[in-house]
Amino acid sequence: MTEPDIFYILGNKVRRDLLSHLTCTECYFSFLSNKVSVSSTAVSKHLKIMEREGIIQSFEKEGPFVGPTRKYYQIVHSATYVATLTPNLFWHETLQLEKEPVLENLTINLAELELEPNNLLAMVKNFIDADQELRKLLQALKAIESYRDMMMKKIKETYLKEIGDMTQLAILHYVLIYGEATVNDLSDRLNLKEREVVRKVEELNRFVPLIIKDERIKIDAEKLEQKIKGVGDGGEG
Repeated sequence: MTEPDIFYILGNKVRRDLLSHLTCTECYFSFLSNKVSVSSTAVSKHLKIMEREGIIQSFEKEGPFVGPTRKYYQIVHSATYVATLTPNLFWHETLQLEKEPVLENLTINLAELELEPNNLLAMVKNFIDADQELRKLLQALKAIESYRDMMMKKIKETYLKEIGDMTQLAILHYVLIYGEATVNDLSDRLNLKEREVVRKVEELNRFVPLIIKDERIKIDAEKLEQKIKGVGDGGEG
């Protein structure tokens, strides 16, 4: 299969929003259609484009209740994309992620690069040296993103198995990806009223410690460490 035109795919906000929802879980068509502010016809068009490019695939399965089978979509592509665009540089590279990341120490050394090399040959050498350091950085990025992908998969599987609340998981997923979220962000993302978001955040806080202040939500890293070590309030779950 040819490499998907990822810049074309990500250049459209609706497609980015659809992919964001699909990273949380596989979704059926009407669910996705309700999560974006365009017509169902437009959603269908965007999904067909991404399926054609090999980013997602569709399949049919029965829903949780009695009724007809539904058409679901899921992401089947795993890669990190890096690009640079300046008046002097344009390049991009695809890093195919691994199911079992290689975690090793990598040393990036920028101290020996000269800011003002005094002749053309020295400039060429410094560019090559910088490129070698960049390759090590890309190797580390590939390992980190492979690890984060693996860990998020385990988080989702464990949360659904042990707690089973998809809305709580969607909030946790969003907060982990973006570092923090507002009640308004989550209300728009989940298509819920703000009071419902607050209630779900409070329920999530029973299992994963959160800092909830001024309608902003993020992981409470200090309390998380304490719970892992069994110090203080262990919480529920």
